[in-house]
Amino acid sequence: MDLTLPQIWLIVGLVMLLAELVSVLLVFVFFAVGALLTSLLTSIGLLPTTESQILAFSAISLVSLLILRKQARILLNRRTHPEYSEFTGETAMVIRDIPGNGEGRIYYRGAEWKAVSETHQHIPAGSKVVIKKTEGIVLIVEES
Repeated sequence: MDLTLPQIWLIVGLVMLLAELVSVLLVFVFFAVGALLTSLLTSIGLLPTTESQILAFSAISLVSLLILRKQARILLNRRTHPEYSEFTGETAMVIRDIPGNGEGRIYYRGAEWKAVSETHQHIPAGSKVVIKKTEGIVLIVEES
């Protein structure tokens, strides 16, 4: 079975898509776009020579990388780091002073949590606070 050039470019594109699924670099997808578009352009006769196909593959991959990578990263980061808001608006008790520019501890739902003052003001132990947001495992709080 002999493969034609469009079929080879199609296989290269599919391999690049599989490589992107395995990696987290967000690079192989742009090579996949280049290979798949090169396959399409070759199959309709716009790229008759191997040299023109390699040039088109390189140009398409580079242009798609330069134009789309930043937007794709923003989109993926938004999906992988959603704002966790289950605690927002809840009340907790300060069990270790929260300094203006440092971490203290609060007691919330039966556990101790690291906490930081949203307004960068000292909050003494024994105070009640409202949880404003989370940053990882640190709760951003404001004295209530």
